[in-house]
Amino acid sequence: MATSIETIQSAASNWSIEVTPTGATKIESFRDCLDPGTTVNVTFLPGTDPADTIAVCERLHNDGMRPVPHLAARSLRDADQLDELLSAYTARCGVEEVLCIGGGVDSPVGGFDATMQVLQTGLIQKHGIRHIGVAGHPEGSPDISNDEIAEALDAKNALAKAEGLNLYIETQFCFEADIVLEWEKRVRAAGNALPIRIGIPGPATIKTLFRFAQISGIGPSMRFISKQAKNVAKLMTVQSPHLLLTGLAEGMAADKECLIRHFHYYPFGGFARTATYAGAIANGRIEMLPKGGFDVIDG
Repeated sequence: MATSIETIQSAASNWSIEVTPTGATKIESFRDCLDPGTTVNVTFLPGTDPADTIAVCERLHNDGMRPVPHLAARSLRDADQLDELLSAYTARCGVEEVLCIGGGVDSPVGGFDATMQVLQTGLIQKHGIRHIGVAGHPEGSPDISNDEIAEALDAKNALAKAEGLNLYIETQFCFEADIVLEWEKRVRAAGNALPIRIGIPGPATIKTLFRFAQISGIGPSMRFISKQAKNVAKLMTVQSPHLLLTGLAEGMAADKECLIRHFHYYPFGGFARTATYAGAIANGRIEMLPKGGFDVIDG
């Protein structure tokens, strides 16, 4: 049976997007490309000045969006800095949700080495934040073993249940729906009950996608995009995630127990382009293609 527009629209109706402090400097107003109330994650990359992340969250809040700052465990000095950040996020930026990640540094700058250590301080809860994202790895991680990932996910499920926290998983970006759907079934069978947001690479050239895949060190998806990158003539071709989204939507519709609830877009090809693309799909402005997937209808 052919996938319907309604199936894809339903799967893609809950979505968010990511912005870096550097990327935010190129955006005059978030209202130019986002509807009010859109969830926007704000990164905290290694070497980032915390003041810059706070400033972007404040801009988003003033523009009517829902800022979700990253809390990178290995980039935090100590609990005092975490407390100060959370105070600023809640008081100045209206933050009600955060994403806790390990952070992309080899050696911690302070006393936190893992997300669980941040969660167990109780500081996030102290500031009234009970909607918390944690990282998910459908293709594994170059920094953590699969056994450690599984143990951490078990611990986060237990914490959510014990403290009544609204935890969810947000994943790295992926390219192949089958890999994601198989991973979801696997972690669910192992006891995961947390809802899942799947990372989606926004429309970008194959060259750009290949570069970000290299940086992230992801597995099967790296091989997938590498095959396309070998064709030099196609390097500057813009690739959209329509086949990935179609496959995920089909899997979600076929399995009513599936925990995938939301798509999170990484704007590798530009923030405005990705925001427009995601919004169009969520509003059903697409047309199905005879050979599979879909095109977004302009306007």
